[in-house]
Amino acid sequence: MLDGSIGQHTTVVVSLDDRLATPQGKRAYVRTLFATIADRYDFITVMLSYGQDRRWKRRLLELASIRAGQRVLDLATGTGDIAFAASTRGARVVGLDITHRMIELATAKARERPQGQEGQEGKTQFLVGDMLALPFPSNSFDIVTTGYGLRNVPDLTQGIDEIGRVLTRGGQLLSLDFNRPSGAILRTAYLAYLTVVGASLGWVLHRDPDTYRYIPASIRRYPGAEGVARLLEARGFSQVKVYPVLGGLMTIHHAIRT
Repeated sequence: MLDGSIGQHTTVVVSLDDRLATPQGKRAYVRTLFATIADRYDFITVMLSYGQDRRWKRRLLELASIRAGQRVLDLATGTGDIAFAASTRGARVVGLDITHRMIELATAKARERPQGQEGQEGKTQFLVGDMLALPFPSNSFDIVTTGYGLRNVPDLTQGIDEIGRVLTRGGQLLSLDFNRPSGAILRTAYLAYLTVVGASLGWVLHRDPDTYRYIPASIRRYPGAEGVARLLEARGFSQVKVYPVLGGLMTIHHAIRT
């Protein structure tokens, strides 16, 4: 009698947490995810920030006190919001993202911007690149900014080291991102809320509820605002400040490369 299992294929289902458990797994997942959501990215950032995303990014740039002619690198630039805003202050800006489609969208926005909208010395260029292997010489930039970048990098320590490498001494790092609340009750409620909202948006926009469940899953593995601050100090940054946003559910980090 033949075994009924012969010739059958077993499908192995890998959970989202398992995919994010290693730098290699997270790298592959994040690349696929952001290629999928690129065309919806601006809409999603507005939805999940209750329309406050651009205000938070303006605050980040105000903290940077950008001067005309400074060299700014915007990492995980997405469709270029922070990069364009920095250029209006006269900076020479490079926007870098690992997702080719994001850079296509940012470049299209640049072509549509009215002539003269950038600052007198401000120029913006966009390129595809990896935060863990930045394609720039050391000491290339006065300021590095990132919106929702540090939480998504496959190896946070290596990413911070690369930022420190390309910054000049005394250069600034400014990062806007979700926080991981330290209180267990608030953290549980916050992550549950993001899971429900993310699943709903994923189903409506992509017919896949797992699409935006990545956000709470990534936050669970994130060291949180204070953990990131301590890591920055350990990797050669000083004067590290954490500014709470949205009641501390989001934060802005501001640090100086020593």
